[in-house]
Amino acid sequence: MFFALTAEQEAARIATRDDAEVRAFVEDVEIGDWDAEPLDCETDKAWDAIHRCLSDGTLGCGRRLSPLDMAVLGGGHHYEGDDYVVAHVLADEVTQVAEALESVNETWMRQRYDRIDPASYQGLLSDEDFAYTWHWFTQVCDFYRKAAVAGRAVIFTVDQ
Repeated sequence: MFFALTAEQEAARIATRDDAEVRAFVEDVEIGDWDAEPLDCETDKAWDAIHRCLSDGTLGCGRRLSPLDMAVLGGGHHYEGDDYVVAHVLADEVTQVAEALESVNETWMRQRYDRIDPASYQGLLSDEDFAYTWHWFTQVCDFYRKAAVAGRAVIFTVDQ
C-alpha cells in the first residue's frame, strides 16, 4: 500500500524511533483522517513485479539508484525487522519519481517484465500476470502524479 503523507504525518514519521513506533505510525496513517480524495494506492501483489521492472530485476530495497528504482522499495527504510517493509520517498524525490514514471510505456515495461528471473519471482510469469502488473502500475503512476502535485512524501508498506 502506498500513502502520500501530509506535512504533519511526515513530521510524525521522522519522530519514530523504533519498529514499534513505526508500526503504530503506519496504523495511524491507514485509519487516519484522509482528505476528500485520499492519497493512497493499493497494488495487491503486483508491487513485486512492478519493482523488479523499474529496478534491476531484483527486490533490492532502500536504494536511490534512480527515480524509477525508488518508486516502490527505494528511498529510506524505517523498519528493521524482516516481517514488514516501510519504504519512504521524500517529497522532492516524489516529483522525480512521478516524472520518471510518466516515461514508462507498456512496451518498455513488458521488455523489463520478460527479463525477470522466474526462479526468484514468487508469481508465475505470464501474459495474464503482466496484464495484472500493468494495471496496478498505471494506478501507481496516477498516485505519484497526485502526490507530486500535492507536494507530499510517500511511504510504501508491505507485510513480508
